[in-house]
Amino acid sequence: MIYTKIDFNTKTILITGGAGFIGSSLAFYFQENYPGATIVVFDKFRSGRTLSNGNLESFGHYKNLLGFNGVVISGDINDAEALKNLESSYKFDYIFHQAAISDTTVTEQDLMIQTNVNAYEELLKIAVKHKANMIYASSAATYGDSNRFEVGFESPNNVYGFSKLMMDNITKKYIKSDYGISIVGLRYFNVYGAREFYKNKTASTVIQFGHQILAGNAPKLFEGSDKILRDFVYIEDVIQANILSCNPKESGIYNVGTGKARSFQDISDIVQKEFETSYETQYIPNPFVGQYQFFTEAKIESSKEFLGYEPRFSLEDGIKGYIPEIRRIFESEVKNAK
Repeated sequence: MIYTKIDFNTKTILITGGAGFIGSSLAFYFQENYPGATIVVFDKFRSGRTLSNGNLESFGHYKNLLGFNGVVISGDINDAEALKNLESSYKFDYIFHQAAISDTTVTEQDLMIQTNVNAYEELLKIAVKHKANMIYASSAATYGDSNRFEVGFESPNNVYGFSKLMMDNITKKYIKSDYGISIVGLRYFNVYGAREFYKNKTASTVIQFGHQILAGNAPKLFEGSDKILRDFVYIEDVIQANILSCNPKESGIYNVGTGKARSFQDISDIVQKEFETSYETQYIPNPFVGQYQFFTEAKIESSKEFLGYEPRFSLEDGIKGYIPEIRRIFESEVKNAK
């Protein structure tokens, strides 16, 4: 679907984290709708390296890019030489910065700040030099324990949320300096959809419940999941927000969600309905109490006003559209891994 009048066919587009969930989805959006565009994917790609929580250091996976015809560069945004090569090799019109440590359970504060905060400002310097509009991934984790989900009411309860808030603070400084480019930070709420499978344990509960059911097991939820409410947003609406951010009425930080909080129990029930199963849900203790958001609901009035964003998918619609891909991934990846 075309969301803007901009003709990207003549543009050069950088997507950091382009082998990840949202980055690869953006890469294919441009490839399918603007075949004349030059699309550069920059990603660290996964290795065997893990962090102290046991999760992979990078979730970028080549399979997210199967069928992609653009430029693919393996590199780390913390590598000054790699960024210098990007800056000198291309003249970017748009930068979609999706690369980050996005695992909220990571405790390495030094690496989190270096990757999510310091590297972002280095990319902003490239954007200013190239006169490229910057669109980057912020997060609803900035709100943490806040009861107001709008800019100015942040209360992060983990280092990931803190790092994203520091990114947003840098953005405000650059906007105030007026470098002649637009800068838009998108605070993603709980995103789900195709190409998230390779996030492993950090993939949404939608696909996790789906695969549990397809394996013949009851879905497992944290205790009290009927009272844990989040704003779940489908990947297609996240892509919409990114594309609209290429030409905002005003630079700034905007929420990307549906504006409607739903429970994890709702997800389990909807997935079971789609698969026509009726397993009795299994409940397990929540090990993340203290750094876990028990309620999120995006205020999207400013996103509508300044971006033209309008969520198109309810939770029911998004899950229904996602089911065939959940089945495909189960058959091609999960079964084969056993």
